[in-house]
Amino acid sequence: MSTHGQGQVLMVQGTSSDAGKSFVVAGLLRWAKRRGISVAPFKAQNMALNAAVTPEGGEIGRAQAAQAEAAGIPAHVDMNPILLKPEAGFVSQLVVLGQPIGTFSWRDYDGQKERLRSVVLQALERLRARYQLVVVEGAGSPAEINLRNGDLVNMFVARSLGAPVLLVTDVDRGGAFASLYGTWALLPPEDRVLIRGFILNRIRGDAGLLESGYRELEAKTGVPTLGAIPFLDAFEGAEEDSLGLATRRNRPRAPWRMIEVTIIELPHLSNYDEFRLLEARVVVRYTRHPREGLGSDLVIVPGSKHTVSDLAWVKETGWAEILATRRDQGEAVLGICGGCQILGERLWVDEVPISGLGLLPVETRFLPEKRTTRVHARLFGLPGVPVAEGYEIHHGRLQQLHAVPPFAEIGSGDDSRSDGASVGTVRGTMIHGLFEAPESARALLCWAAPAKTEAVLTPLSDPHARSADALASLPLEQFFRRELSLLGGSNSPGG
Repeated sequence: MSTHGQGQVLMVQGTSSDAGKSFVVAGLLRWAKRRGISVAPFKAQNMALNAAVTPEGGEIGRAQAAQAEAAGIPAHVDMNPILLKPEAGFVSQLVVLGQPIGTFSWRDYDGQKERLRSVVLQALERLRARYQLVVVEGAGSPAEINLRNGDLVNMFVARSLGAPVLLVTDVDRGGAFASLYGTWALLPPEDRVLIRGFILNRIRGDAGLLESGYRELEAKTGVPTLGAIPFLDAFEGAEEDSLGLATRRNRPRAPWRMIEVTIIELPHLSNYDEFRLLEARVVVRYTRHPREGLGSDLVIVPGSKHTVSDLAWVKETGWAEILATRRDQGEAVLGICGGCQILGERLWVDEVPISGLGLLPVETRFLPEKRTTRVHARLFGLPGVPVAEGYEIHHGRLQQLHAVPPFAEIGSGDDSRSDGASVGTVRGTMIHGLFEAPESARALLCWAAPAKTEAVLTPLSDPHARSADALASLPLEQFFRRELSLLGGSNSPGG
């Protein structure tokens, strides 16, 4: 491991996106924590719409927040100093050290990279000054030869510190040895020497059948294969982008789950990771097809990174009619953040009004300042008036056009403010994360499916419901701990 400065550095790169880098980093962090090593995650540049809010109110990739949980430390903006959030029109919002600084095309972003290299290295050095070990995650593949000159996140980081690199590939996709060899072969000699080991991820069956491949690969590259990680069906670590949606979309329907929830897969869907616990408790469908919104107990219009264009898509595809039909039939509709704005009367863009769906009497104005904050709130009109913790992450500011019950009250006393709106079975909120804690999740499900309340409140007995029994009473942080108990060599759920 790199020994420059105070903390050592170990880097994990992959042969492709979704090869398992985040998973391996989380496992290494948990392994180190259990052995008394102070450890932190780092990813220089992240392109993701699954974002998290740190305790200080900064914005980072959700995977790095989950990795901080694996390390047993609070999330911090230094763990992900550069976050790119794709928007419509082939541009991305650029978030630096937790704060948005503008929207850039890829070519414009290239012009920022020289300055950003120092941001990356300074953030990493601050972590190294605080922790004994920093486990660094790459992005995509280091062998993207067209992107090598502008690299900020892969071999640039490894070369800057002389850090050893573990290269991970996904066996389940096929072509694992070719991916490892091809990645190694495309690297220049000064980068190849930093690859110290190969890891094969998501092995199904007998890993011993791969041993001849290990030997030949080492003979060709001089790099040993350090190990094979079995396919852990029980582990569903935090995802950075929409690649994980394919798995979620195609999950088999679970017969023991009585409540059905449809989540509209908006073109610019963001923060869908907040529904992970919901997926473990009920039947959840992510879909772009309006007909699948019929018959569900609840339809959720989720967060959006580009609300205006997603609003146009909702109108064009027929979802607007389906949502209005659900309202007329007394069926539950919930809008979250951008979804709440879409359900409103209008959105103001540069003083030009754009008609929303008109299902909630609210309007939205977009401000330059982005609100990123953790919040405590009381949710009104739900069983028990639950108290919930969540987070806000948006430019849009919501205002009621006439008095209707709010969805929630954020804060308390003189610092309190109203959130969202509720009209019959249509509700909207600007708060993310309400399905991440059992009390607020139960209350929302009891509201959406009152005839199935027993299914929400009674522990499930089906032996195949692996996650549901435990997750019914676990907030997200403990869910991460439960999943991470599968990693790092311990079976203790609290470890």
